[in-house]
Amino acid sequence: MRTSSSALLMLPLLLIVTACNRTPEKQDDQPGVVTNILDQTLPNMAEPPANGITPVETGPARPAPTPAAAPDGLVPAAMQGRWAGAAERCGDKAAALELTVMPDQLLFHESVGTVKSVTQDKDGRAAVEAAFTGEGQSWTRTLALSLSKDGKALTVVNDGTAVTRKRC
Repeated sequence: MRTSSSALLMLPLLLIVTACNRTPEKQDDQPGVVTNILDQTLPNMAEPPANGITPVETGPARPAPTPAAAPDGLVPAAMQGRWAGAAERCGDKAAALELTVMPDQLLFHESVGTVKSVTQDKDGRAAVEAAFTGEGQSWTRTLALSLSKDGKALTVVNDGTAVTRKRC
């Protein structure tokens, strides 16, 4: 009786070992199942491309665009860019002193100024007249912009109050 009870105990272990050693059925036998997509889509290629995509045809060579200089009457190129308060983190859209200077616009935190005219003096300072809108109001204002010698700081004077911002 002892041999039959130990054989019964060994039966589950034997079934598990047998199941693990079975060879898997080929998926090729199932219609519509592709086991290796690259083999099916890229025949006659010695080695598939790194990203698995082969261009059908190459496009025409295009010259790289060259940045155009800002025409007269627009904000000087040296003053254009993203600016933030000296103690603020660049890229913080909620920063009160965030300013983006474009050739034809001044984008402040809560207002947008569309440039009407720019007058530049010999010292490199610029008087920018702009039509502003923000918080349901419209107004026209002339701001004085001056760039530091190293180009890393922009001082904006508005109604006698100067605020210096750092370049982002």
